[in-house]
Amino acid sequence: MVDVKQLRMAPLCQEFSICKVTDYSQINLELPFVFTGSTDEEKSLVCPMEHVPQNTVERDDGWKALRINGMLDFSLVGILAWISNILAESSIGIFAVSTFNTDYIFVKKSNFDKAIKALEDAGLIVGKN
Repeated sequence: MVDVKQLRMAPLCQEFSICKVTDYSQINLELPFVFTGSTDEEKSLVCPMEHVPQNTVERDDGWKALRINGMLDFSLVGILAWISNILAESSIGIFAVSTFNTDYIFVKKSNFDKAIKALEDAGLIVGKN
């Protein structure tokens, strides 16, 4: 079970795009908050809207992000499921990205304030690091 007293989230100030690209040649992977995913069917990119490359095939703009503060131990179970359930109960769709350290939850900009309220109502502290 997740100890909500220990879980804090920080909103990121950028607005993001979720994209499908032909390749990663036009992406500066050194920029903060650039996430890539490659499968046998696609190459995906999540990045700040101002850094969407020209070789984008499809894109969905207008996403905002929340980062779970701190490093999450790999033995922790159910955090992402718990957060996504809170947001699903408020009819808020998400796009999640996990890194080695933590998880990022993306929601449409139009639902961002509603998402923060739902998470705070569930006991999470949402604010700056």
